[in-house]
Amino acid sequence: MIEEPGIVVAVEGGAVWVATQRKTTCGSCAAKAACGQGLLNSLAADKKPHTIKIQSDAQWHEGDQVTLSIGEDSLLRGAFLVYMLPLFFMFAAALGVDALNASEPWIIFAAALGFLGGALWVRLYSHRYLNDVATQPLLVKNQSVLTPRFDV
Repeated sequence: MIEEPGIVVAVEGGAVWVATQRKTTCGSCAAKAACGQGLLNSLAADKKPHTIKIQSDAQWHEGDQVTLSIGEDSLLRGAFLVYMLPLFFMFAAALGVDALNASEPWIIFAAALGFLGGALWVRLYSHRYLNDVATQPLLVKNQSVLTPRFDV
């Protein structure tokens, strides 16, 4: 399970809104002070908390510190779908038009259309699993009491 700490900011009937702070991977590197990438990430990092609505039947209260968790297989499947499928459509369209002995501008145009078609297919396909329990994060109450590092 991949976990992320958060704070309950609102409670609705059967759902809660949880705020989390997005972290960059450069935060844990020992060479971040001397790294140009770390400097760019600190300038461009989004400092606002991100909120997500999670279906939950448990009794939560505003200010509760929770942990969001999601299975690795669900995350990997979603990342593969979002990143690789449009690329697959792009290459398939470009190779298909190339097999017809078309000129290079037509191959580039077909590749762009294939990429856009793949992205559209991912968008339509993802709505199918929007409310699927297997793809939703779970709320787990934190046992330790921590002071939040972000304002909500």
